[in-house]
This record gives sequence, C-alpha cells and structure tokens, in this order.
Amino acid sequence: IQMKNVTRLCHTKSVITVNGQYPGPPIVAREGDRVVVNVTNHVTNNVTIHWHGVRQLRSAWADGPAYITQCPIRTGQSYVYKFTIKGQRGTLWWHAHISWLRATLYGPIIIYPKKHASYPFPKPHHEVPILFGEWWNADTETVISQALQNGGGPNVSDAYTINGLPGLLYNCSVKDTFRLKVTPGKTYLLRIINAALNDELFFGIANHTVTVVEADAVYVKPFQTDVILITPGQTTNVLFTAKSQTAPNTTFIMSARPYVTGTGTFDNSTTVGILEYGSNLTASNSSISFPALPALNDTSFAANFSLKIRSLGSKKFPAAVPQKVDRQFLFTVGLGLNPCPKGQTCQGPNGTKFAASVNNISFVLPTAALLQAHFFGHSKGVYNSTFPDNPPFLFNYTGTPPNNTRTLNNTRVKVVPFNSSIQLVLQGTSFVGPESHPLHLHGYNFFIVGQGVGNYNATTDPSNFNLVDPPERNTVGVPKGGWVALRFRADNPGVWFMHCHLEVHLSWGLKMAWVVLNGNGKSQSLPPPPKDLPAC
Repeated sequence: IQMKNVTRLCHTKSVITVNGQYPGPPIVAREGDRVVVNVTNHVTNNVTIHWHGVRQLRSAWADGPAYITQCPIRTGQSYVYKFTIKGQRGTLWWHAHISWLRATLYGPIIIYPKKHASYPFPKPHHEVPILFGEWWNADTETVISQALQNGGGPNVSDAYTINGLPGLLYNCSVKDTFRLKVTPGKTYLLRIINAALNDELFFGIANHTVTVVEADAVYVKPFQTDVILITPGQTTNVLFTAKSQTAPNTTFIMSARPYVTGTGTFDNSTTVGILEYGSNLTASNSSISFPALPALNDTSFAANFSLKIRSLGSKKFPAAVPQKVDRQFLFTVGLGLNPCPKGQTCQGPNGTKFAASVNNISFVLPTAALLQAHFFGHSKGVYNSTFPDNPPFLFNYTGTPPNNTRTLNNTRVKVVPFNSSIQLVLQGTSFVGPESHPLHLHGYNFFIVGQGVGNYNATTDPSNFNLVDPPERNTVGVPKGGWVALRFRADNPGVWFMHCHLEVHLSWGLKMAWVVLNGNGKSQSLPPPPKDLPAC
C-alpha cells in the first residue's frame, strides 16, 4: 500500500494505491485455487482489504472489514490474507474496507472456471474489466471527516470514472478517456464492476445491445438489454458483438451516469469511454453516437431490470434456494435524524445530524475486532447479542414519517445457529425521503426471492415468492419505498458484516453484523486466527 501522485481533471493529488496502480491490479485465479495476498502498509492511514463476494468458507479471518473481522494494518505492518475460492467463478472485486479509502484502493477479482470447464455461453474473443469509480479533487478522508463533524451530507465527487479515467465530457479530460478497440464481428465479455462510493449507475453502449450472463459471480439466464443498472458493490458480466458493418470512422460512446433516488445533492455528470472500430479515429472527421440512458430517477426501469435477473438454475449450476426457513427477520433500513450535540452547529435538515440505521440502530464500530471477541468469548464491552428480529416500533414504514426520527447508537449483533436457513426481509423507510439502498452481506450469497413497493405484508407477499430460479447475489438494491426478501443458509461460521454499500450511509451507521455459530466438528467450525492477525 503506497502513495502515488495521480492527475485527473487538471488536478494532481497524492492517492493511496496498491503497488502504485490506480485502479489497483487484478487478482486472477481459477475456481478451487488458494489465494495468498501479502499486504504491507507504507502509508500513514490504517488499512484493511476486503475480497468482495468471496465466500470465505471457514476463513473469516481473511474477510477484511475493519473492526469486524480484524483490526487494521497499521503503518509499517503487514498481514497475509489467505483464502480458497470454493464453488465460485466469475467477476468479483477487492477494495479497502476502512473509512473512505476504497475511493482509490480497489481492483477486479477474476475467477476462471476450473481447468477444462467452460462458460455456459459462447466463449468471447476477448474479456475486458470495466470498473466504475468516483474521483474527488479533494482528499476523500477530509470529505467524510468534515461531514461527520458537521452532521451534513458530504461533498459530492467531481467525476465518475471508467477504469480510473473520467472521459472526454469533463474539463481537461480528453486524454483521460477509456478506449476499447474492437474487431468487427467479434464477441467481447465486459466484466463490469461498480466501485463508485455513493452512486448506483446506468451503463450502455451506443447502438449496441448487450447480453447479461452473470451477476455477482453467479451465472444468470441470459437476457438482452440496451442498458444495465448496477449498484455499488455489484458486478455484472455482459457479452456484446462488435458490428460486422459500420460506416467508416464511426465512434460509439459507452457511458455511465447515476440512478438517483434520494433527495440530497449528487454528482450529476457522465463518464464516457470510446468503442473504436479499426483505425485510430479523431473526433473531427467522425460521427459520434451516444447511448440513450434512462432518466436519473427512473425507478420503474430499476424494478423491471432487477426482475429480469434469474439464476441459470441448470443441472450443472442449480439454484439451491432454501424451501423452508428456520428463522425469519424483518429489518428496516434507512436514514434518520439525530439532535445536534450541545455546543455544536449541525448542517443536517433543521440543524439536525444525519444518521442511518438498521432496525433503528446506528451501528457503532467497536475498538476491538468482533471476530476475535467472539472466537475467544470476550464479547463483554465489545458487543452485545440483542439485535432485534423486527423493528422495535411498528409504524407506516413507507408512509408519513413518525415524529421521532432518532436512532440508537450501539454495537449489537444477531446470533444464528450453524446451518439455519434464514429469511430476511429488508424494508426501506421514508424518514428522510425514501431512497434505494444497496445492501451487501459478507461471507454469503443470498437468493432474492421477492421484492415489492410499499410495506411488506407477511400474510400475502410470500405467496408470490420465486423459490425456483431467483437471482443469487451478494449485494441487493432495496428498492426506493419498498422491500426485498432474501433467503440464505447460515453454513459459514464467523462474524459477517451486512451494510449499505453507499459509503456515506455506511459512515452514518447503516450496518450490522451476524454471528454464525460453529456447527459440529472441525469442518463446521472457524479455525483459530492466523499468527500475523493485526493487533488493535
């Protein structure tokens, strides 16, 4: 982990990188491989790395969220992350998991099928990682620390990026435009990753249809679309075929811009890349076509797009949906407003301080790591196990907000037995205006068995659940003013973070942790921590 000067938008700043690369280097492996990554910290910030979407079966010590599975790697220290990729293939990604360091510390994880195993779709001519990110001219650590001090919303980014490049629509950025050279008639696989901090994004390529074949490293029933929607934390693999005939000197633009459901300020800009057919083209003598992306707030596109994603559910790649459930939970997710501390001025609505919560609890990160405390039975003073199964107060979640919009600040976890099958309904709230929340669960994939608008109805909604071929993901967009129902089997012992993948909401407390107990014997238990696990 080292500092590197990077210039974007005519602005040079020193950013935190892996091996001096921004975005960071890819980790390429095959299903079944053992992965060993030595992380040495040469910067003044504390650092951890999370391998987003990797199941980490019995290797929770390598998961990476700060103060959940480990204490951070301090300046001059090293930690070796070791894990085996079991039963997974596709596109995932890695990123820093402390404060807002993932703004520049991120990169792809590409997992190829086992040797001699093939894709369940035609083999592409070429594969290209496409990472969306956000660029701030300011230092992102200052941006979030100021916001947390003044209680208001943080300053928004100055640009979105494709593979670290903002593209030619921004000032001073023509040279920093991602270009993809294609050969007419050939098929390409784009491994798309949304590594932006705070924005869901629409993406499309002018005059080209893409075929979605995978989401969050799980094969899906292929479907064609002109536009994809991808939340922070999600990955989507798409195929497209370069046109066999195009007018000479035609430039097709690929672009990404935000899907906005909240009421706050946001970065209303567009990042573009160029699809180049044949020779080096200059804009002066060519016709340029842009993709038509949905309106910024097109919630119906979002709902319809998410319904198109279905597990492949084939003999070779079955969808192992829990048909019966042992434990049912309803968690509200959303924003809240807390009173300004005495003697301070706050910049939230009406002088309040923004908060975010799950079941009205704004999770407070402990100063010791939860996983160690759990493993050694030292939970006292670190966390308690009283996280509520349901919202502590019943109210009209998506209707008129109640008078009291305060949240509780504490460190509570939800404990579940090994191998129990869980049904979790995530219910959006409209305290401070409803918005979509991309929720990510560490250590697991879950099946999205249902979704809807308004308040979840436990009597009638389950009859519409898809228990045959629902999408299997690690990150789900809880729809604006609505709910999603998830099912998963708790077969991975450890402490697992669940949080909103909008970094600002994570900072405000929209997070919690699951403790999955050991089962019987060694194969169902968490091994002891590695010797080099960083101390607090």
